[in-house]
Amino acid sequence: MNSRALAALLSSLISQLLLLLFLLFPSPNPLTITNSAPFSSPRRDFQESLFPLLHHFLSTSGVAATLCFLSFSRKRKRARFQGLDDPDNENDPQSRLGRLGSVVSRNPESFKQFFRMKTSTFEWLCGLLEPLLECRDPVDSPLNLPAEARLGIGLFRLATGADYPEISGRFGVSEADAKFCVKHLCRVLCTNYRFWVGFPSPTELDSVSARFETLTGLPNCCGTISCTRFTIERANTQNDDEQESIAAQIVVDSSSRILSVVAGFRGKKSNIQILKTSTFYKDIEKGILLNSSKPVKVNEVAVPQYLVGSGEYSLLPWLLVPFLDPEAGSVEENFNNVHRLMLVPSLKAMASLRNWGVLNRPMNTDYKTAVACVGACSILHNMLIMREDDSAFCYELDDQVVDNQNIASLGGNCVEENALVIRKALATRAKR
Repeated sequence: MNSRALAALLSSLISQLLLLLFLLFPSPNPLTITNSAPFSSPRRDFQESLFPLLHHFLSTSGVAATLCFLSFSRKRKRARFQGLDDPDNENDPQSRLGRLGSVVSRNPESFKQFFRMKTSTFEWLCGLLEPLLECRDPVDSPLNLPAEARLGIGLFRLATGADYPEISGRFGVSEADAKFCVKHLCRVLCTNYRFWVGFPSPTELDSVSARFETLTGLPNCCGTISCTRFTIERANTQNDDEQESIAAQIVVDSSSRILSVVAGFRGKKSNIQILKTSTFYKDIEKGILLNSSKPVKVNEVAVPQYLVGSGEYSLLPWLLVPFLDPEAGSVEENFNNVHRLMLVPSLKAMASLRNWGVLNRPMNTDYKTAVACVGACSILHNMLIMREDDSAFCYELDDQVVDNQNIASLGGNCVEENALVIRKALATRAKR
């Protein structure tokens, strides 16, 4: 084995060891993709120190290209997929995409349209997920499909929202096998890679808030919170009354990276109702999250770590919403203008999620699978940001959409006096 291959193998082994250690501390709720579980202090410190190492090893293309060494020496399944599989071409770096050649054009723009990622990202992701994608088949019905076909089927469904008859015809598999590949990809992402959507540690939050302060002048902001809704269409019905929606609550940083996603709420609930019934809210109220013991002093006011949200939320000491009807030229109006800009990363993240076709149209599927699709697309969203792949990212927003987010309301609850003082102090620091 040459030195390059040996180095790649060692890197792969280290990454798998770190992943195994990290997964010893799973999130208690598989539908809540956030790292807000109430760990004891030593365990939490251990996890926080482990994550940067894990992120480094999983971010390198060398690891992804060599994870096949970890397939426990079992023979890989290589069926004839659309007549393109060539065992003699196994060492060709383009062989994975070659096996998809009759399914999707190699044209970069076409590839992005079908899979919402660059070809290089597809290769990287396939190498990373290969052992997990091939380790499970339907009971008594082995798929005998290579990993790139399984990944391609799952991504095609998520990226385009295509129905299963279309997927079946395009990939040359049965509808049942197509459904299995889609569900299995979502399961692998939401179970094994949910740490890609994890609320930052206290140390990491410092860098998040520093970036917000550079942009806006407001210190100690740890993210923006918002809700978006996706439609589910019950099978075998054309009646609009049979449609329902699920809500996903997301928190993002200034780069639109998702820090927390909690999906599965009934869409008819208001944003504040969803927040107050979420584990995320309970963890903040208990001091598990946003629990820095060093508030920032602004005009002699202690400003804790906080989030910003639209006027649909209530004003809380750790959740700042716009002022209601500020006077022209006042610091309150200036705060609202800055607040509007702080919501843009959240709006871009929600729009980017809708660039995944499965979330941009009514999902003709069961509730649990719809929630899994939301989670999988959120994880892929962060993965693409990490890879600097903007294939599914939304850069342009309608001005009216941005303005509507800043319409203030009373939130339906009594406002805490402390929250009013904190917001007033911060208003004096907002950049004009």
